[in-house]
Amino acid sequence: MARWWFWGKRGGYELLCGCKEGFIYQSKRGLVNVKLKWVKDRVLDGVMSGERDLKAACILVSIISSVPDCCLPVYHLSSHRGQLGLPHDLKISTFIRSYPTIFDEFHVPDSGGTRVPWFRLTPESLSLHRDELSVVEDCKTDLLNRLRKLLMLTKDGMLPLQTIDQLKWDLGLQHDYQSSFVPQYPDLFSLVRLPDDRAGLKHLLWDDGLAVSHFEKSRRQEGDVENGNSAFQIGFTRGFGLKRKCIEWLNEWQRLPYTNPYSNPFHLDPRTDISEKRMVGVFHELLHLTIQKKTERQNVSNLRKPLALPQKFTKVFERHPGIFYISKKCDTQTVVLREAYDRDKLFERHPLVDIRERYANLMKKGLLDRSNGLYKKKKGAHLEDGGGPLMNNVSGGRLDGSRFNSEGESDYEFLSEYESDEAFDNSCQILGNS
Repeated sequence: MARWWFWGKRGGYELLCGCKEGFIYQSKRGLVNVKLKWVKDRVLDGVMSGERDLKAACILVSIISSVPDCCLPVYHLSSHRGQLGLPHDLKISTFIRSYPTIFDEFHVPDSGGTRVPWFRLTPESLSLHRDELSVVEDCKTDLLNRLRKLLMLTKDGMLPLQTIDQLKWDLGLQHDYQSSFVPQYPDLFSLVRLPDDRAGLKHLLWDDGLAVSHFEKSRRQEGDVENGNSAFQIGFTRGFGLKRKCIEWLNEWQRLPYTNPYSNPFHLDPRTDISEKRMVGVFHELLHLTIQKKTERQNVSNLRKPLALPQKFTKVFERHPGIFYISKKCDTQTVVLREAYDRDKLFERHPLVDIRERYANLMKKGLLDRSNGLYKKKKGAHLEDGGGPLMNNVSGGRLDGSRFNSEGESDYEFLSEYESDEAFDNSCQILGNS
């Protein structure tokens, strides 16, 4: 795969002001109407295989492990359904039972005598989750910088919590990052109420050292700073053919100046190729902030205004299939950064990727064991016995039988996907009044 690099300028919004005239001159060239075909890449599609179930299982592990007894009833887990990304016709209990090496099921009668399914973590998944927490602690600075750089990419240094929630899995943030991670850095982050009345997170301290794109760092490491090369690294799926007109356009487009994604693009005409190259640079940097160099296309659909992008900005993925690949696996579209992969392996492997791979292997083992009949139900095997803390909670009236009668009723009482926004709105008000 050919390696083409690009060049950019370092720093915050003010650093490009002195170059304004040159960039305006360059940006007078209009946007060339070129459309490149999409070609299926089976290798990168394989990277997406099983991603939906893995993400849902890891979120459920985090939710279950967050309570003192490390076990929850199915109706509580169903309330988080919108965050799991599972098909609407798939019951939560059906999904959980598919992975018996991760989740262990038992039953507790409610006040009406109905046996309610509860789920806890198996010893293997609990041990793996502890390893995950240890890795998160070791990578705390790295994860902090990823969140800071995401906010620094925006024109106002802030994003709705809902938008960050959509990206938290890709950034490597924990499920409860809003309460467990952000409050540790009151000098860097602030909860705010946005003009549309949603809760948001604002970055408080600009850092020039972080406002350097991945490509700029790569070029310095390669010692390729002096020749002014501003080309992206590209590669195409085997069998991908380019017409001469497209090759000529691509070569000319690659020679256009590179704009640092952390700088203010106010001087760029959005109808030009150089503005499009700035968009490519923004998404190139955004994907490098993710630990697996990919994210679902819908996760960036509401970033147009925060990132100062023009209308229909996601079309840039189709126009540059040598830089981005759009996988259509798992009933969604996932944008993958091609240069980050050597076939199906990441060049830069984050420690959390190893943890996720261990979860995936454990899930595969459960599916195989289940298909071999190792988890057949035994009469009375899942009934909680004894008068431990769990049964004390039930008998103490903490479970209301009139509200939680059975899984059949509760599995379809879906809550809003981002119910946490309301809670953070209240927090913002408290912070604002203090």
